[in-house]
Amino acid sequence: MNKSELIEQLALKKNIPVKSAEEVVNLIFSSMSEAMVLGERIEIRGLGSFVIKNYGTYTGRNPKTGEAIKVSPKKLPFFKVGKELKEMVLG
Repeated sequence: MNKSELIEQLALKKNIPVKSAEEVVNLIFSSMSEAMVLGERIEIRGLGSFVIKNYGTYTGRNPKTGEAIKVSPKKLPFFKVGKELKEMVLG
């Protein structure tokens, strides 16, 4: 499912205009993005949680030359699947 399909499903199930459904979905996604930028954890019961993982400096390799390069520390978003969703998917 992509964002536009989510908007359509919300509009159909709640019998609201597509434009209103789009505003709701955009508000949720922008709020989640803002929270992640601030380093906050997002937990959605039954689905999972979004966290920021910190990766330290490490030595990598240039795939073309094989030369060792230093990779700077970075922060990346990470999604951890919740127990309920994992059980539903596994059957």
